[in-house]
Amino acid sequence: MSIFDSIIIAIVEGLTEFLPVSSTGHMIIAQNILGVESTDYVKAFTFIIQFGAILSVVWLYWKRFFQLNNTPAPEGAGCMRRFLHKYDFYWKLFIAFIPAAVFGLLFSDAIDAMLEKVWIVAVMLVIGGIFMLFCDKIFNKGSEDTKLTEKRALMVGIFQCIAMIPGVSRSMATIVGGMSQKMTRKAAAEFSFFLAVPTMLGATVYKCYKLIKTDPSIISDNITTLAIGNIVAFIVALLAIKFFINFVSKYGFQAFGWYRIVVGGAILIMIACGVDLQIM
Repeated sequence: MSIFDSIIIAIVEGLTEFLPVSSTGHMIIAQNILGVESTDYVKAFTFIIQFGAILSVVWLYWKRFFQLNNTPAPEGAGCMRRFLHKYDFYWKLFIAFIPAAVFGLLFSDAIDAMLEKVWIVAVMLVIGGIFMLFCDKIFNKGSEDTKLTEKRALMVGIFQCIAMIPGVSRSMATIVGGMSQKMTRKAAAEFSFFLAVPTMLGATVYKCYKLIKTDPSIISDNITTLAIGNIVAFIVALLAIKFFINFVSKYGFQAFGWYRIVVGGAILIMIACGVDLQIM
């Protein structure tokens, strides 16, 4: 992978990480167009630079991300309950993170195998796009009571596991998960952003571990493209977050649904016409 390739793929990541269009799917498409061979390092690269984009959440939501619950704990609460009350935000993030951590470890090899199949990305883009045309009507019953409970956090975490299929979109899955629990679009989107931090940190650490285990020098040999990829993804994602929150709060998901259908449909048509889009 050249520096140019890493910059292009990182721009795609930064633009799409927080949009419900599947950042992984778009990076696979970009990788295919650039003619980048799908090596173990390249597969890991598409995961690792997502952490660069996720750090933009910490930057933009600094005060909200590093927050403690300073309200009085329930009367008669034990030591552990008082601790969880104080660190309530992080406790809910941990609950939501658990399903993806478990499924990611169990099905890591299967997920990596799907990353090589462009047709899976295309099919999931279309299916997800059709769903998004109607999800506002199905789930747009958010109430003013958007308090994040343990049950809501767990449900969002379970929905996040669906995004392990390339083309689904982690952002879409978690936002829909929140809306299914009667959270507003904005509240669900913001929690989706926060949940991405531990999720992608875990994925980054795990991918780096697997790379080092395979070849101890692979990280150091590719440190330049990794650094550039994360920096570019971080900067581009800063711009994408504000756009997405404002857009989805006002207009919902239909525009993204049509976009997914057009892109996925175009890829399927090219495959049907014999165009070789398979990453080897």
